[in-house]
Order: sequence, then structure tokens, then C-alpha cells
Amino acid sequence: MKTKPISAAAFVFVLAFSAPGSRAEDIQTDTGIIDSTKVFPAKPPYSPYAGRNFPTRPFFGDTHLHTSLSFDAGAAGCRLGPKEAYRFAKGQRVTASSGQPVKLSRPLDFLVVADHSDNMGFFTDFLAGKPELLADPTGRRWYDMVQSGQPDQAQAACLEIVFGFSQGKFPKALIYAPGTPGFRSTWREIVKAADEANEPGRFTAFIGYEWTSLVKGNNLHRNVIYRDDGTKASLVEPYTTTPPQGSPDPRDLWKWMAAYEEKTGGELLAIAHNGNLGNGTMFPIIESFTGKRVDREYVVTREKWERLYEATQMKGDGETHPFLSPNDEFANFERWDKGNLDLSEKKKSEMLEFEYVRSAYKNGLKLEKEFGVNPYKFGLVGSTDAHTALSTADEDNYFGKVTSSEPSAHRSEHPFMTNPKLGLKIMGWETSASGYAAVWAQENTRESIFDAMKRKETYATTGPRMVVRFFGGFDFETVDANNRMPAKIGYTKGVPMGGDLADAPKGKSPTFLVGALKDPIGANLDRYQIVKGWLDAKGETHEQVYDVAWSGDRKPDAKGKIPSVGDTVDVANATWKNTIGAPELIAVWKDPDFDPTLRAFYYGRVIEIPTPRWTAYDAKYFGIKMPKEVTMTVTERAYTSAIWYTPSK
Repeated sequence: MKTKPISAAAFVFVLAFSAPGSRAEDIQTDTGIIDSTKVFPAKPPYSPYAGRNFPTRPFFGDTHLHTSLSFDAGAAGCRLGPKEAYRFAKGQRVTASSGQPVKLSRPLDFLVVADHSDNMGFFTDFLAGKPELLADPTGRRWYDMVQSGQPDQAQAACLEIVFGFSQGKFPKALIYAPGTPGFRSTWREIVKAADEANEPGRFTAFIGYEWTSLVKGNNLHRNVIYRDDGTKASLVEPYTTTPPQGSPDPRDLWKWMAAYEEKTGGELLAIAHNGNLGNGTMFPIIESFTGKRVDREYVVTREKWERLYEATQMKGDGETHPFLSPNDEFANFERWDKGNLDLSEKKKSEMLEFEYVRSAYKNGLKLEKEFGVNPYKFGLVGSTDAHTALSTADEDNYFGKVTSSEPSAHRSEHPFMTNPKLGLKIMGWETSASGYAAVWAQENTRESIFDAMKRKETYATTGPRMVVRFFGGFDFETVDANNRMPAKIGYTKGVPMGGDLADAPKGKSPTFLVGALKDPIGANLDRYQIVKGWLDAKGETHEQVYDVAWSGDRKPDAKGKIPSVGDTVDVANATWKNTIGAPELIAVWKDPDFDPTLRAFYYGRVIEIPTPRWTAYDAKYFGIKMPKEVTMTVTERAYTSAIWYTPSK
């Protein structure tokens, strides 16, 4: 439906929402919450904000950034460490490893430096030329390649290191494991840097690492995030994937997480890496490690520890794929579907079902019906996975995924990964500038943001910092979209993104209050869509994309499709005009096809108008002509965490 826009300034404030269980008449004081009816017995306070003890804006950050302490990032030329990464995220100008000055358009609110736990500490000693590492012939050759001063040689060394690690051929003499001096001292360095950078109320620096499961090139990485400070995080060294201390099986990671919490009294969560380089292993029905169907222990344990999923990042987008969603006109977006992480195995179409958000959500409904628990009931975030210590996700400020792909005239033409034997190649231009994590939390602290992540009040963006809300219930009315405090209504009548609905009242269907506000310095919005998936009585899954709010006077066609918003991009000059689209969208939508007996999920997808892609900015800046196959425009977007409907019977 076409919606009445509300002012941008008003929308920023009215998107604030009430915390679960709070009431409009509750008042927040320095000592707690008191009942205002006892203070103002006649009526609640005149000020509608007097009792507000809830988030008023989302916090934007990155849960997946690598520095020179990651062995692959260092080998590829990164020379910036965690301290520089935090300085940059806070908005300070730094000098990139390639020697170029760089600064964010706006500071981030939080950051997780997630350096690889496997071989933690290796690269520092390697770069210093530690004799026992150079005594190994492979180590010596890699060292000479890295020290050659030639970016191509450094990148080649990086790819050899990644391939050797993923194929189980990394020299044993070069492995740094937990308990070794280099591993221990590096972990302490990471913990110290986060604690020193953390500024409660202003900037949150999370302690974290990436557990790097990569069996035969199939990516099963998880980013482990701590709610704790260094007093607890330093008590137990990170888990790795290399036996005998570690394991590449996620079940063993979850056991380690449980042991950490039991020993320290701390708290952890894991975010699975986007699955489009896992070749069908990220969201299994049949586990790759056992060859057997997932069991109740798997689904219960995964649901407990993996509350979030990385839906979009520099190695492509992970929401859905045209093969899986052929009727979705926006499914073909920043695709990485040629093979696994090191291109050692070609992608097969039957693998795709177990790699993407939407199909995982659908299969989760099946597993929930069988086990009573849904292992794929996760919220969504985006992040960069940059290996440069620079968390950049803006198209006009794209500093690549690795140092060798930082801005240069020909970076788009350089292969990012190749396997000539299989005829597979991922070109530099195919890397995506994506993305960021948006979290609705009460305050900018480790505890508040972590808790919001755990309850899945999050959404993913491909880079723009748009404000997105998504509420579900059974009593929303069209008039609610015209209220000046729609988020307050959202919590009064329903649940937010990440929440659950059950047992629809007789004769009622789920209704959703949706709202989106453009990035203040970004592009207008095209439309707000709701993606629904459900499990029918025969055990088959289905999906449908509904346009629920859009800009302009466009009308649905005979098939219910909204015409294109248009395109104002001037590719040659890397510019666009906000003469189409809308600065904000807000609406109430009712599911027209609801069956109260069937399990279902709903999530929001917000689409921007087309804008220049980073390749267009490169072409303009360097005065070059891109090959005809290069994508030059992009339709940025956001994905909310889902709301699930579950009947009791």
C-alpha cells in the first residue's frame, strides 16, 4: 500500500519502543521503576516520554573484523592491529596498510575484533622471522613471499596458507595451539585492546574471536562473542579447530562454550558465518561430520548457543538465491555461488538449500515439528569480514576485504580466488561492500547490546544505516501507522523482531506494524516487504514475498507486483538523485493467507532505490573503464530478524 510519510525527525523518536512487560504509566527513576498511578493518581504523566526506559535508536556495528593478528590477514599484507581497528571504528582517521588515509563517514557504535583463534600468534612471530618458523621449508618460502614487497606475492602466500589450512596440509611445525606462549600472549593482547577501547555509553568494544572450521574448504566458521570483560575472558583461551586441543565440529565448540560459562560465570554467544561458501554444510539436515540426520541434542544445543546469523558480508549475500526463490525479483543479489571457500569443490544446485537464511528458516519449521525445538530460529546481522582492520561497508569508501584489494586502479580485475583445475574464479569486482549489524539495545554497553543480540532484536544491513522496525501481533489496525509513537503501540499490542506468536485468537490473523527510515546521508527507500514461510499439513514448505509499503503512486499489477521504482544512477559520475523513493515508510499489514494450524515465520526486507556500487566509484576515481560483466549499481537493503508463529497443537 502507499503510505503517508511522517517527518524524518519525528520518525527517529517515535521508533522508540516499550520494553516487554513495561506499561505506559511506569516511570524510570535512579533507583528503579515506580508505578506512576501512585504518584499521579488521576492520570499518567503529561509527558509521554517520562516513563520511557527503553531503546530510542538502533546501534550500528560490526561483529566480524580481522586484523594483522589473523594469520591470513597478516600474510595478505595487513599491518594494523586491534588498537588501530578500534580507533578507526570510533571515527578516527588512520593510515591503511596500503599507505592510504581512510576514515569512516560516521563512527560505529560497537565492534568485535574477531581474529582467527587457529594459529593465533603465529603471524606476529612469523613476520618477525622467528628462527624455528623459518627452519620449516614451507615457512621459509611463505616468509620470502610476504617480505618480497610485491602485493601479488603476498596475496599468493595468503591463498596458499588458506588452502593448506583448509585441506589439512598446514605444516605442523607452524601451528600455534592453545597453551603455547605465542597463542597465550596474543589472546591477552586482544583482550587488553578490547578492554582499553571499551567506553560504556559511548562505544562498545567486544572481546571475541573467530572459530575457523574449514574442512576440505567448506566454511563453518563461527564468531564467538563475550558479554564479559578481560577478568573472565582471560581465564580460558579460545577454542580452535585443530586436534587434539580443538575440533572442527560445531558440537565441540558448543561444549567448549558451556565449559567456559561453567568455569567463569561468564556468558557467550556464537554467530555463524554466512553459509554461501559452505557447500551445503551450514544448515544441515544431514550432518557433514557424522553423515547422520541431526538429532535432538543437535537442535537443542544449536538453538541455545547460536542466536544470530551473519546474513550478509563481503563474501556475498546470504538471504536467498534465485534457484531457491525463483519468484522473488530481488533474490539475485551479490551472489557468491561458484564453490566453497577455497574453490576446491564446485557448487552444486542441491547444496544451496542448506546455505541461505530463507531456506534455513523453512527447514527449521520441519525440525521444530519433529523435535519441538527449532535450531534455525536465529536473528539476523550483517558484518564485514574485512581482513584489513578497517570496518568499511559504504560503497564510496570500500577498502576491500584484504590489503591487496585496498583501493587501486585494477583491483576489480584481479582474481580474488581461483582454481584453474576446476575452471573456477572469483574476481575482485565480485566482493561486496557489505555489511553492518543493527541492534536495538537500551544503552551502548557490552551488557545491553549483548542481551539485545541474545533476544534477537537485530537486523542486517548491506551498509546503509537505515532505521527499521518490525512488530507482529493480532490486533494492529491501519490507524496505528498514523500514530506519532508507533513503536509504543508495537510493544503494547505485539512483539518485536526476534519474537514469537502462538495460538491465534479465533477469527484473527497475524498483523504487522512495519516502519523504515532512510539512512540520513543515504538513498531513499523503494519498498518494505514481508517474507513469509510456512509448513503445510503435508510437511512441505512454502514461501511468499509481500509488498506491504512502497513509495510513490505505483499500483500493483494483475499479479500483485509493484512496478520498479526506477533508476536515477549516473554511472559515469558515480552519483544518483533522491528524486524517487521515499525517506520513510510505515504501514500495517495483515496476512491474507493465514492458517492458524500451520507453523510460519515472517521477516521484513527493506529495499533502497538503486545507487552506484563501489565499482562505479572506482571507475570514476581512477578514470578507468570496467569490463562489461562488472556490476555497477546496487540496491542496498536490510533484513530484520523473523517473528515466528507456532500453534500449540
